[in-house]
Amino acid sequence: MRELDAAGIDDPRLRASYRQARALHAAHGRTYYLATLLLPAWKRPHVHALYGFARHADDIVDDLDSALTGAERAALLRAWGERFVTALREGTRAETVDADLAPSSDAATGGVSVLPATVDTVRRFGLDPDHFDAFLASMAMDLTVDGYETWEDLLVYMHGSAAVIGLQMVPLLEPVDDSALPYARDLGLAFQLANFVRDVGEDLHRGRVYLPATSLDLFGVTREHLAAGVVDGPVRRLLAFEISRARELFRAAEPGIRLLHPTSRDCMRTALVLYRAILDEVERADYRVLERRVSVSVPRRLAVAGPALVRATRAHRRHRDDHAAGAARGGAQISSRPPR
Repeated sequence: MRELDAAGIDDPRLRASYRQARALHAAHGRTYYLATLLLPAWKRPHVHALYGFARHADDIVDDLDSALTGAERAALLRAWGERFVTALREGTRAETVDADLAPSSDAATGGVSVLPATVDTVRRFGLDPDHFDAFLASMAMDLTVDGYETWEDLLVYMHGSAAVIGLQMVPLLEPVDDSALPYARDLGLAFQLANFVRDVGEDLHRGRVYLPATSLDLFGVTREHLAAGVVDGPVRRLLAFEISRARELFRAAEPGIRLLHPTSRDCMRTALVLYRAILDEVERADYRVLERRVSVSVPRRLAVAGPALVRATRAHRRHRDDHAAGAARGGAQISSRPPR
């Protein structure tokens, strides 16, 4: 695979792990995956690895086809997370981390683990292990918490489930400095809140509500009201309120794109535009998200990604030319090469 070659990933077992992460990303994160294609080839496997890690944990918690009890899911998540943390702390060779014990590593996937790719990515980029601890803690909350009283309470959950995802990504995107971190946090929150609005019906099916109870109270909406599946005036006003909150997070995050390496900007700009478009689609569907899942159409995705691909290709070419010129002069250039 050209991406793995570009990233300098040679070990066969490690390559298999990265391929599995990529397959999960392509199958379950289509919008994000599309945006990732705008990155230089060597960066893409590492984004896939981070997505595969998150998706695998989510499968442990939420796989509706599994007969596992909540306690069994909690034990499985804990054991899987502990193996990951142990591999990081003890310096286990990434390519020898054993197979995952979770739904996405069953016979359908050949039992290939996403952990080696994740461990390798963490080490190459020096990612903060605390971000992964926070993520796993939020996933564990999904097994015991079915709602949040206030926005501040929800933010505690979203820190681990969304904000740290943005923070994990920052080193891969090569920021000019740490000033990009707050913007990445806001973008992670914006992505997740857009998903919460879109997935109200699906989350109710799992017994959870990710809109704050104070918001429901403000518009006279109860959980039973939502469960009835009737999108009336109060429900529309509730969803419009949360959409406005999400759009403010997108506005707050957008300036941070300029703080990234030029070869990373089109990827994140495309992701921002397409995730923000989810909110437009909810409005276009007259807020009917209780009985169905709205999505951004393929034509609209391509209309955004097509021009971005042209810009990204030009940015990659300019960087290669600048790097070659700098090397010829013996000068230092902004890095956009695989870390070793």
